[in-house]
Amino acid sequence: MRIGEAAAAAGTTPRALRFYEQRGLLPPPVRTASGQREYGSAEIAQVRVIRDLLALGLTVEDLRGSADRLPLLAQESPPRCAAFERDAGSSSVVGRRLAALDAEIDRLIGLRESLARRARGDG
Repeated sequence: MRIGEAAAAAGTTPRALRFYEQRGLLPPPVRTASGQREYGSAEIAQVRVIRDLLALGLTVEDLRGSADRLPLLAQESPPRCAAFERDAGSSSVVGRRLAALDAEIDRLIGLRESLARRARGDG
């Protein structure tokens, strides 16, 4: 399918597909004789994985480091990938993201507590 159809099927835009390709998250697609991009179901599944991971707070740069494993996550029963495992520690993509989220949660809890103290006149 052409880029517009592929983008619609993946729930994104043609511009996003080109961006993912430029950043190395998607391999260069097959081209038609006229030079138009052609996408198949595997590419659509990979774009959905990319969008899901981005929605979870990972960045394009996070994903670039594991781009070669993204197709594995698009499989029906994806294998565990060390870069995406929670137990892999702070050196994994997910481990670093979880640490950043935990730090932000701690910061927000402190902010909330400070505001609540002020609102009560304790502070």
